[in-house]
Amino acid sequence: MWTETWLFTKRSLVTTIRNPFSFIPNLIISVFFLLVYTSGLSSVASLPQFEGSDYLNFILPVSIVSGAVGGAGGTGQALVRDIESGYFARLLLTPATRTAIVLGPMIAGMLQLLVQTLLIFAVAFLLGLTIPVGAVGFFFTVLLAIGFGLGFAGYSVGVALKTRNAQAAQAGTLLFFPLIFLSTTFVPKELIEAEWLKVAATFNPTTYIFEGMRAVLTQPEIDWGALSAGLAVAGTMSVLMIVFAATNARGALKQK
Repeated sequence: MWTETWLFTKRSLVTTIRNPFSFIPNLIISVFFLLVYTSGLSSVASLPQFEGSDYLNFILPVSIVSGAVGGAGGTGQALVRDIESGYFARLLLTPATRTAIVLGPMIAGMLQLLVQTLLIFAVAFLLGLTIPVGAVGFFFTVLLAIGFGLGFAGYSVGVALKTRNAQAAQAGTLLFFPLIFLSTTFVPKELIEAEWLKVAATFNPTTYIFEGMRAVLTQPEIDWGALSAGLAVAGTMSVLMIVFAATNARGALKQK
């Protein structure tokens, strides 16, 4: 299965490289968010709830996660094109496992996100980013980003297989964007005044990804509780979405 997965991953990566405009706009938007939020809202970091941390460190996870939603969503769009061209139907007739067929594009999307995250970090370092806990903080932030990206890529692939329609698949991925803002996006939870928004943030899985990243980006010592919660959410989401995508791949086979 791993050989098959690698072959499907390689194909998806080659397709992405040949069409750079499928990911460059998303990268530009993520960097744009980082620049605008940092320059426009940095003064709120003077509030005691930020405990002296730089606002750039606080807002960086928002740029990374928004990039993950936009970038991983392209995985489903690429799969829809394969379905519409008839290529996916031919894949289903091969001896390749259904898991490999869906896992390949997902891993490709995750690797694309990894490169994108590294580029966003490069911009952040140019803006003066310093990580209090050093390389460990950088490692865990990237780990959370690719874990969330793998999970969202699985969701995108699953929706594409379920709907077999480019517009429907795109609409399905856009549902995740509100989750970014129904969270501790711009300020810590204790500064959110609306009670309904606090409740939404508490049940929002994106909140735990944000807090996991901030646990290693904004503090002189790692908050292992917040980091563990973030890793658990990213891991659980990845597993569930892989199962979701593989299940819909088997459903696609039955329809043939």
